[in-house]
Amino acid sequence: MANPRLDKTPDNEGHEPPSPPQKDAWRSSYREVMAIGEFRAIWSAHTIATIGTNLLNIAASILVYQITGSPLAAGFTIALGFLPPLIAGPFLSGLADLFPRRRVMVVCDLVRAVLIVSIGIPGLPLWAVWALLFCSVLPALPFAAARAAMLSEIIQGERYVASTAIIQLTAQVGILVGFMAGGFTSGLFGAHATVMCNGALFVVTALIVRFGVKARPAPERAEKEEGGGYAALIAGGARLVFGDPRLRTLALMAWLAGLYMVPYGLATPLAAEAGGGETAAGVVMAGSSIGALVGGLVLTRLVPPVTRLRLLGPLAVLASVPLLVWLFDPPLWLMVVALAVSGATASYQFVANAAFVLCVPPDGRARAFGLVAAGLQVSQGLGILAGGFFAEFFGTGTVVVGAGVLGIVFALLLVLPWSRMSDEVTRRMQETDAPA
Repeated sequence: MANPRLDKTPDNEGHEPPSPPQKDAWRSSYREVMAIGEFRAIWSAHTIATIGTNLLNIAASILVYQITGSPLAAGFTIALGFLPPLIAGPFLSGLADLFPRRRVMVVCDLVRAVLIVSIGIPGLPLWAVWALLFCSVLPALPFAAARAAMLSEIIQGERYVASTAIIQLTAQVGILVGFMAGGFTSGLFGAHATVMCNGALFVVTALIVRFGVKARPAPERAEKEEGGGYAALIAGGARLVFGDPRLRTLALMAWLAGLYMVPYGLATPLAAEAGGGETAAGVVMAGSSIGALVGGLVLTRLVPPVTRLRLLGPLAVLASVPLLVWLFDPPLWLMVVALAVSGATASYQFVANAAFVLCVPPDGRARAFGLVAAGLQVSQGLGILAGGFFAEFFGTGTVVVGAGVLGIVFALLLVLPWSRMSDEVTRRMQETDAPA
């Protein structure tokens, strides 16, 4: 099927007609994607939202610490961000398959804006802050599901891989900027004011999407799920993911992050054991993001599409290998290097993300993406919680090594099936980019 947004009909929105097939045409995909006005709007909104989300995490944690004086309460505030996907992934992402996706994105951001502003109201009891924070995260997954599905309508094939890589690479920068801005602005203006002003960022993102992206009707469902209700729609999404070997394997590859991200949750004790303080802990936490920036650029800019898809399995294995460094009680610099290498190899997630979305039928993309995105966040949250629990009994180094071993074993179980289906997935992605 032809890409509806890369045709030969001028629309004065910055879209370019597809160029004739060339051997190395994929190398120009970044430039072609950035020339599309609708993509620039979605990308800008995502960047601002990423900064706002991470700024909120830090500012809310500081706010709670000021209220309670409890490090445990402050830590729980950050952990709250991992819990809403249990609800939002399976039950809310399907909204983007029922309603126009631009409308879902705009409404989600406006709801988040109201909830975040409410968190910053002085004098709220702690339970209200936590409840509002929990609810403020809920719209993020239907927003992300709608964004991924809408992007696949605007851009397809290799350009879609480039678009997701650009968005995820920018997200790594947004995470770092949000963390730094949250601490700085909370110290300068106070946590309450910082949280309330942060809500305005989501009004901005809603306006960018509303006026920067064209309205499209809700996707037509190819067939009615048995029963026809919303519950059947959600159940159909789970069947779609786990009933297709390609989608199931890609989802399991994504969820491996719950193992190789364990050191992220142990950054503070790992840094302390190496003789560092809070700044060192921040450097440890940033290691994987720095690696992902470099690895993502190399993988999507220098490696041909067919090769990078075949590399998904081996890279999934290699993402956990650097964790074995903790067998040797590494110094701080080696910890950061190991996590950067892990982040670089884990950039296979950029390609797996795009392959997954393009292999899902259009009418189920939001449900399927939301389910897997929720599983990714939950796997990371559970991995961090389990890592902290077992570190109390066995020590941080042992836990990190154990997570690395489990990550290698589970990834090896996915390598063989993936090697059999990678060429088929490549063909499927190429079909979405082929002219009619």
